[in-house]
Amino acid sequence: MSLPPCPQCQSEYTYEDGSQYICPECAFEWTENDGEAAEETLSVKDANGAVLQDGDTVVLIKDLKVKGSSMVIKQGTKVKGIRLQEGDHNIGCKIDGSAMNLKSEFVKKA
Repeated sequence: MSLPPCPQCQSEYTYEDGSQYICPECAFEWTENDGEAAEETLSVKDANGAVLQDGDTVVLIKDLKVKGSSMVIKQGTKVKGIRLQEGDHNIGCKIDGSAMNLKSEFVKKA
């Protein structure tokens, strides 16, 4: 049985103690469900403060220029099936068949 690596220092020398995992290198302790809880705490809010979730539909609140292109995505464009992600551009989506990353401050929940 392989044990998960330490989420803090990525050490492979973790061991199990009851229902917890322990890293002998950095002394970090965690349970099996800690990693899942961390993913769920990703909270992304739209321009109005509404919390967004994966699969939501959003509408752009201003015209956005596409970097590296002369294309402009117009205000009012509806984007279906968004994916939340870490980072500055925290929404992943497809607009007209092209993969795009958007900032949540430029959208509102539909």
